[in-house]
Amino acid sequence: MITYLPHHKIDKSKWDQCIRESVNTLVYGFSWYLDLVSPGWAALVEEDYASVFPLTQKRKAGISYLAQPFFTQQLGLFTTAHLTQELVTRFLDAIPTKYKLVEIHLNSFNKVDPSRFEWTTRKNHELELVYPYDDISRRYSQNTTRNIRKAAEAGVKIQRKVSADELISLFRNNFGKREGKLTYRNYRVIEEIIAHSVNHASGILMGAGNREVEMDAGAFFLKDRTRFILLLAATGFQSRNNGAMFLLLDTFIREHAGQPVLLDFEGGNDPNLGRFYKSFGSREMTYPFVRISRIPFYKQIRRI
Repeated sequence: MITYLPHHKIDKSKWDQCIRESVNTLVYGFSWYLDLVSPGWAALVEEDYASVFPLTQKRKAGISYLAQPFFTQQLGLFTTAHLTQELVTRFLDAIPTKYKLVEIHLNSFNKVDPSRFEWTTRKNHELELVYPYDDISRRYSQNTTRNIRKAAEAGVKIQRKVSADELISLFRNNFGKREGKLTYRNYRVIEEIIAHSVNHASGILMGAGNREVEMDAGAFFLKDRTRFILLLAATGFQSRNNGAMFLLLDTFIREHAGQPVLLDFEGGNDPNLGRFYKSFGSREMTYPFVRISRIPFYKQIRRI
């Protein structure tokens, strides 16, 4: 039987054990991560935490709904049992009716019954790093190889002593300013994620630039069990001309090639970003975005 649990009744030790041992484990599903990106999250649980499903709840205009948190690409069903479409259906059906709108990303292992639910496909890009660097770099596009060479010729250097504040400021002053979606709290959340990850030796901050003080490009890689997730990347105006981000990613790939892990670019719905990630030889992956509307005027409270 699937049981709904409010936040205060979740046994986080059992929860984390399920995420850790699940066939589709992802760092986004751990309780520490959910506590940061969705304070007060609730849950669906079955068979003493053999299967779990986080409910990232929000409330607006007196209406409770589920929305995908920022910096959390995929959630959905995690299980130590056999993962089937039927099991995904049962959990989606078990979402309490008090949530009048559901707009969430499941993970790439969750298969949705198209006859039962409204859903669309979202794209991600992954690069297997298990191969030697020479084999990986041979699959780079000509444009990527050219930009890596351009960065070296321009004197771009990799920066190791990068702070979260520097990276977040670079992001906020460039893409963040143009996009305009992130709030002060969102920036605080990513700062806390970076701090937690670095303190637990599961995060890497890198920068690149040809100036002594400022970065032209920066990135934060979150270490999961089987992958490095490019959780936050930022570029400045200068990087458009000097190839700094190309060199940064190439350096990361070079340093981790030959390891049984993936580089998860965590994106690709934007066609330009998709082309950029593919230029490093990544493969396109998909995951489902599910929408369940229980009110006729749902557009009034949509987060996006």
